[in-house]
Amino acid sequence: MADPYAAIRPFNDDEVRPVIDRLLHSDALLGALLRLRLGSSADYLGWLLRPPLRALLARRLRHVNSVYDLQMITKVYVERMIEETTGGFSVSGLEALDPKTAYLFISNHRDIAMDPAFTNYALHMAGHETLRIAIGDNLLTRDWVTDLMRLNKSFIVQRSASGPRELLAASKLLAGYIRHSIQNDNVPIWIAQREGRAKDGVDRTEPAIIKMLSLSRDKSSETFGPHIAGLRIVPVSIAYELDPCDGLKAHELRMRRETGGYEKAEQEDVASIGRGISGSKGCVHVHFGTPLGADYENADAVAAALDHQILQGYRLHPSNVLAYRMLHGERDLSMLEVAEGSCSERAFRARIEAMPEAERGDALAAYANAVVAKLNLLQQQ
Repeated sequence: MADPYAAIRPFNDDEVRPVIDRLLHSDALLGALLRLRLGSSADYLGWLLRPPLRALLARRLRHVNSVYDLQMITKVYVERMIEETTGGFSVSGLEALDPKTAYLFISNHRDIAMDPAFTNYALHMAGHETLRIAIGDNLLTRDWVTDLMRLNKSFIVQRSASGPRELLAASKLLAGYIRHSIQNDNVPIWIAQREGRAKDGVDRTEPAIIKMLSLSRDKSSETFGPHIAGLRIVPVSIAYELDPCDGLKAHELRMRRETGGYEKAEQEDVASIGRGISGSKGCVHVHFGTPLGADYENADAVAAALDHQILQGYRLHPSNVLAYRMLHGERDLSMLEVAEGSCSERAFRARIEAMPEAERGDALAAYANAVVAKLNLLQQQ
């Protein structure tokens, strides 16, 4: 039978080896890897360096015949990244989740690649199945990028549908695939709580995400609440002490404020991915909440429940408190629980002062808004 999800799903094990062989012959991929390592020098040395790089990759990947094989190689680089670019990585909440059960993890969204990567690593180290990860087709600007993402269990969110009818069809297909993965394949899913990163540091779930998920419901036999419960949605909070892309985000926010819009440069998202991976992140914490039940009447109620758990589980770092005080002056924040950090006050101030003056307020607000949200939560309790 034809696979209804073939166009968007990750590659299966029997497809891995042919895709790797195809990638090894991609001059575009090899060129991108060389530019990542050598910068502009790769443009005139590529003809010389591509053959030995291809041979090196072929040796390292010669025994890769499944998704698991590839992920075990990737794991080494993730661990090296954690060692070299973080001040420590910690996890909480996983002890309440069954490693043999697939969940739909919905997290706040601060970094394109690292949000799912840290979530995935935390799950793997706790004995859970690794994730299938949602990625927008706007990021899949090259065939080799698509191949790489689908090799690593990414599935495609078709955001470039040309009209309302096409968009609805794509959304139904996506919702069906997510439900099929959770309930039939028993493989967990990661999606972000919103389309696009929270560049201002305000984590809010878009109800449209929940409405999309509800498109997999059979309205003749299922009510909304039990359908949501059946998806086993778990809120996830990811907190970075430092954001490697804070300056880029502040610049975008300033341009939107001053000009009313912002047009991304070509490959800007790819550059953000690179900076997010290689840049200093300070301490990183991932908190897993508890699965949502059936007591919800609509998408807004589910979004509110997600927001509450994500905010409650978000771990404040000294950078958040310092940014808040730099913006609002000295305040009594003793009621807040703040974790230890790895970045000194002097280093954080220097980081902000290195940005253009007109963009410092935006950068500080992106760190400080987590404190604002925590204070608001305390007032509501």
